Amino acid sequence: MEQIGKIGLIAGGGSLPHEVIKDAKAQGYKIFVAALKSFAEPSDFDTDADAFGFVEFRALIKRFKQEKCTHVTFAGNVSRPDFSTIKPGIRDLPLLAKVAAAATKGDDGLLKFMVSLFEKEGFEILAPQDICGSSLIEMGSLGKVKPSNAHLKDIEKAMEIAVLIGSADIGQGAVVNKGLVLAVEAQEGTDKMLERVAKLPDAVRGGVLAKCLKPGQEDRVDMPTIGVTTVKLAAKAGLNGIVLVAGKAFVMNRADVGALADKYGIFVYGATPDD
Repeated sequence: MEQIGKIGLIAGGGSLPHEVIKDAKAQGYKIFVAALKSFAEPSDFDTDADAFGFVEFRALIKRFKQEKCTHVTFAGNVSRPDFSTIKPGIRDLPLLAKVAAAATKGDDGLLKFMVSLFEKEGFEILAPQDICGSSLIEMGSLGKVKPSNAHLKDIEKAMEIAVLIGSADIGQGAVVNKGLVLAVEAQEGTDKMLERVAKLPDAVRGGVLAKCLKPGQEDRVDMPTIGVTTVKLAAKAGLNGIVLVAGKAFVMNRADVGALADKYGIFVYGATPDD
């Protein structure tokens, strides 16, 4: 297949980087993986890869140019680092200061700054959804279980809360049961939020998890993503279902997610933005 470019993939944890690699190669791209330390290892990938620290941008840009990368893609789970513990080299200090300043504007501010670094160096930013669009959730239920009329109000409110906390750049997810907000996602991420819900009294557990992009978010990075682990934790938390915006969230290992959701009696639902 004719090569159409080379992607420098900045990879965190989880399944998404592997989906990107598989689909990008199928489309004719070559790949070089920059595995972010503490989140991924070069040995995790069956393609050319090396390890880089979170703020080793100068080294990363230099390596991407040496590898003749034309595009840069961000994919995978990455949590915000503790900047006070990072020990950069002397030449990286000015850039670390800029990264830390961008982080004070919230996660989206940090992501936009990181994207701009690579754009200014001449790389084209290629969003994961532009590569593996088949992993995006479609409208309707993924499995056999569908939300009932009784769930619709919780779906609506959970989405409203997710948008609200997203507008404040807090997180992407919220859990609502019978109109009561049980939890919102902050820095700990979706999995830890669901673990908190699982510890609540049985009398209040249940309802719906909603995840959506933050209003105005840089959507080429950090698209909402769920997978088998999300379904397992949702079941453990006693939830009735998971709702995402159709075309705006990834479902990793779709067949396994659908089968597991059916097993637990949980719906995984792709809603229109107006649902």
